[in-house]
Amino acid sequence: MLDVRPAVAADLAALTAIYNHYVVHTPITFDVTPFAPRERRAWFDAHAGSGRHRLLVAADGDEVLGYATTSRWRPKAAYDTTVESSVYVRHDRVGRGIGRQLYAALFAAVAREDVHTIVAGVALPNDASIALHQRCGFAQVGIFREVGRKFDRRWDVAWFQRPAR
Repeated sequence: MLDVRPAVAADLAALTAIYNHYVVHTPITFDVTPFAPRERRAWFDAHAGSGRHRLLVAADGDEVLGYATTSRWRPKAAYDTTVESSVYVRHDRVGRGIGRQLYAALFAAVAREDVHTIVAGVALPNDASIALHQRCGFAQVGIFREVGRKFDRRWDVAWFQRPAR
């Protein structure tokens, strides 16, 4: 049975493995070098069990299947009530509704916080991620052209926005 819960330190290796698959095999993230779990510790520690910046995991027993975050969008204080969301599902478990469950739990959690707007960037093309974001209440607000370079190619990023409540 799928359990969505706040991440704990013991999840860090699994979270890193999930992310590294996308680093190595896809343009979904613009990181280009895989991480060791210790290198992801600062990222992990930037999220908490309460507040604006959350990290939730979807687990089946002890097996971590995916995660979703809200993180600081921009460093200026006026942007504090806007967060950027991300969702990553283990590559062999995509298409089973895990991302949608993670986002639903994440958005319910931050609805009680001082968050007004949630934004998300999607490297293009990515029809599945666009569909997920639209199903979760996001509207596309623009496209940044050729802003990422990975695998000897330049990639566009679509930006999405939704109200926190």
